[in-house]
Amino acid sequence: MKYSKFVLGPVLMLSLMLSGCGMQSIPTALNEVEAAWSEVLNQYKRRSDLIPNLVSIVKGYAAHEKETLQAVVEARAKATQTQVGSDQLTPENVNKFAQAQSGLGSALSRLMVVVERYPDLKANENFRDLQVQLEGTENRITVARNRYIQSIKGFNNLVTVPPTSWYNSLFLNHDKKPQFSVENEAAVKQAPVIEF
Repeated sequence: MKYSKFVLGPVLMLSLMLSGCGMQSIPTALNEVEAAWSEVLNQYKRRSDLIPNLVSIVKGYAAHEKETLQAVVEARAKATQTQVGSDQLTPENVNKFAQAQSGLGSALSRLMVVVERYPDLKANENFRDLQVQLEGTENRITVARNRYIQSIKGFNNLVTVPPTSWYNSLFLNHDKKPQFSVENEAAVKQAPVIEF
């Protein structure tokens, strides 16, 4: 009996200490990262699904703008080919994905510049509806990326800051997850020059 008290006491104490060290925090945070990444993918997929309709409407009004339309179609194809599952979140994979999505965003921006030359197209109700949906989707992408960034921050803190990092290094061995980064940080840091 006395022997069981000596064994039971340390086991109980160890289990209490481990529960206080965030034993369940790291897997919970990992689940949040995976869910946030899935939402990012979902919103990019939504944007990608809107593009064929947008291209077909523009094609009807601006048939001679084939170069711009082709660039959008190719950027969409590249963006849909570059998929990164939540189990493949390495800095390289996230960077490839971000570059493909950035290429699609640039192609869409060029398409919107072309649209400015066609007042009849801008007046088309279907085009306006698609433009509003695309704008809403871009906002959703921003929100999803922000949620992903916040979940990554929480997860990375758990795997690098004691005492949860001790538990991680002893039992789980999770690495930090990569952040979404801006394609050209130097250009973003520099304020735009506005001349009147």
